[in-house]
Amino acid sequence: MPHADTELTRPGAPRYHALLPCAGTGTRAGTDIPKQYQPIAGQPMVMHTLAALRAVARLQGCVVVIAPDDAFWASPPVGTTLARCGGATRAESVFNGLQALREQGADAHDWVLVHDAARCLVTPAQVDALIDACWNDAVGGLLALPLPDTLKTETGGRVAATVERADKWLAQTPQMFRLGALQAALAATAPGGFAGVTDEASAMEMAGHRPLLVRGSAQNFKVTYPEDFALAEAVLRSRS
Repeated sequence: MPHADTELTRPGAPRYHALLPCAGTGTRAGTDIPKQYQPIAGQPMVMHTLAALRAVARLQGCVVVIAPDDAFWASPPVGTTLARCGGATRAESVFNGLQALREQGADAHDWVLVHDAARCLVTPAQVDALIDACWNDAVGGLLALPLPDTLKTETGGRVAATVERADKWLAQTPQMFRLGALQAALAATAPGGFAGVTDEASAMEMAGHRPLLVRGSAQNFKVTYPEDFALAEAVLRSRS
């Protein structure tokens, strides 16, 4: 199989775009400001995320979807475009961001890699591995990890059952799909308020597709709870 660089240089080849939904408030993080702007290792978290994406040579650029009244950004970093079309939910923000990409000249056949702003530990190598695995796939796919722990269901604060984990994966980002296909999948759920859409892969599944699972890294976790900030900072400082 040709390397993705071959696909990138073929006349009329699709391009690769990054889309970063960044309009959330991060209430579970317990911070006074949206968690994506909370300082970690000397920079707002989102800047670490953007630095990793900007280091991926095959990405044409990154569209950051922010709330219309977001006052954090004085100016976007090089290679980054701001889209002030963030919605009430992640799915709405992504849907609006895809339309912004189209308005900027992206084609329906182009690939879009949607990534969580709060996954600030992703590496360029992990993004490249996803592109290498998915660029010639009929559907696209996502970084994910096989579930490492025993999984329980709960009733009234007590264990109800142990769930078989052999075929269970933890979804990560980026998640990489054709722009037009993802836009259509989300559009189909928009009238119902994007009910059931927890990530881009779930929207594609609801449209009848089966995304490819590409093994990610345990370090590519989503900063969600207060204790996650210290762990993310320790990892970032160990890298530098």
